[in-house]
Amino acid sequence: MTTRNLDLDRSFVPVSNAKWFLRVASRFSFQQILFIEGRNIVQREYHRWWSKDLQRDMSLLCFGHAGRKILVFPTSRGRFFEYEDNKMIAAVADKLDNGEIQIYCVDSVDEESWYNTGAHPYWRLQRHLQYERYIINDVFPLMWNKNWTPYTAVTGCSFGAYHAVNLAFRHPELVNASICMGGSFDIRGFMDGWSGEDVYFNNPPEYLANCTDGWKYNHIRTVLATGEHDMCWDRNAKFAEILRARGIRHELYVWGDRSYHDWPWWRPMARMYL
Repeated sequence: MTTRNLDLDRSFVPVSNAKWFLRVASRFSFQQILFIEGRNIVQREYHRWWSKDLQRDMSLLCFGHAGRKILVFPTSRGRFFEYEDNKMIAAVADKLDNGEIQIYCVDSVDEESWYNTGAHPYWRLQRHLQYERYIINDVFPLMWNKNWTPYTAVTGCSFGAYHAVNLAFRHPELVNASICMGGSFDIRGFMDGWSGEDVYFNNPPEYLANCTDGWKYNHIRTVLATGEHDMCWDRNAKFAEILRARGIRHELYVWGDRSYHDWPWWRPMARMYL
């Protein structure tokens, strides 16, 4: 997970060996063209605005000009620039250049929600629900306004996969695919033993285990990709068992070759499944 300070006046550093040219600038939006290793041309936009749901500024990066819309959640306590910094954008640069996919990388508030041990679990969960409303009320309308392609996928690595899966199954009308890499899906460990209805309905292994209408999710392509040495391998296998028991369409892929829980393996997974 990447941590660094970032402010609006700072010049962004794109992927390695890339040159960038500023095309349009305003107070809250920047658009750039990236020339990646002299081969692929990728449009890159930075957006920042005030979220009414979160009562704070939120930043977002958009890559590509057309194609299937893909919303990327960062890893635990990750930032919106994490995907780019870890060369995930470079891994799919040709797909972005060809207009096959368009990627939206959002920021997280994990430090204020799940990882905020100074707050009661109830308030941690409420902050997460505010974040969900920000995604639905702000990010999805931006995506729809920029790109009318009738296909939206959500994806994430590690804890980002939890955000992707939970959003997809809580709001199946918004999503066509959920692509998870090295995912962890159970949030009970963040609740310090406290429970409530909102905990249950934000914990996919629980509410899906008891669902009786799994058919309503079968328009969603759910991909669970993990590695044979991934510390989350068993969590993916157990989650796949839950989905299979409820007749919910899904695909489980366990990669070999000593694959583990980190970016060097998530890059080829992104190329394969996005």
